[in-house]
Amino acid sequence: MSDAQISDFPSLFSLKGKVAIVTGGSRGLGLSAASALLQAGAAKVFISSRKAKACEAACKELNALPGLQSGAKAISVPADCATIEGIKSLVEAVKRETEFVDILLANAGATWGAPFDSHPDEAFAKVMDLNVRGVFNLVRECAPLLSKRGTIRDPSRVLITASVAGLGIGTLGKHGTYGYSASKAAVIHLGKNLAVELGPRHITVNSICPGFFPSKMTHGLLEQSGGADSIAKTNPMLRLGIPDDIAGIVVYLSSRAGSHVNGAAIPVDGGAILASGELMDPGSKL
Repeated sequence: MSDAQISDFPSLFSLKGKVAIVTGGSRGLGLSAASALLQAGAAKVFISSRKAKACEAACKELNALPGLQSGAKAISVPADCATIEGIKSLVEAVKRETEFVDILLANAGATWGAPFDSHPDEAFAKVMDLNVRGVFNLVRECAPLLSKRGTIRDPSRVLITASVAGLGIGTLGKHGTYGYSASKAAVIHLGKNLAVELGPRHITVNSICPGFFPSKMTHGLLEQSGGADSIAKTNPMLRLGIPDDIAGIVVYLSSRAGSHVNGAAIPVDGGAILASGELMDPGSKL
């Protein structure tokens, strides 16, 4: 075949008929990602977070999106992914609706900011439990569903929401996010190990590393840093992240276009991590 011949290019970024799970999908980056999956053609997207009302509200918003595939829907499956019991209940709820899953976005996460000298042990443990242990347990419990339809040419996908804080230095000082930064570095490395472990089962594993995206989680840090405009001026692209940026990387990695990307940790930060001269996130010197 000629190098110019790309097989079925119109479907390269299509997710038509795919089934996805998005944890932490009721707001923020998770909700943006779920919207992208549905609008790219996914048939079912399971939305999970701890709060049932939040899941239901997100599904109502998603199901009202224009132009979805016929029969496509978002389905609420509330669960606490910080516990193995919560993860197992999530998987059982999904099994009642489908026999397979094509895409798992492990997006549920937590952070905590406090000075080094008084950083609470229970806070560090909580963040590590959800951001690392919870991801491992989630992928392990979902692996049988993910392996059902994965093939060499079209593997199933695991996407982990990490952070640029896991690639370098996170927030230090009075609002230090020591557990968060450590957890994101750990989950990136976990993703690389799982990529090699699950590749032969036709499952790819990649980490998305967002920079600064305005959200409920980052609202406090935005205020402490002088506001969104102030932080945007330090970015090479002169702006912060927007939902389209997450939508694009999620669809790429989930579609046939990203089928040979495995074990990657991809920054989505406009180049801020490079321009700083040091591997730091925007709040690292507060």
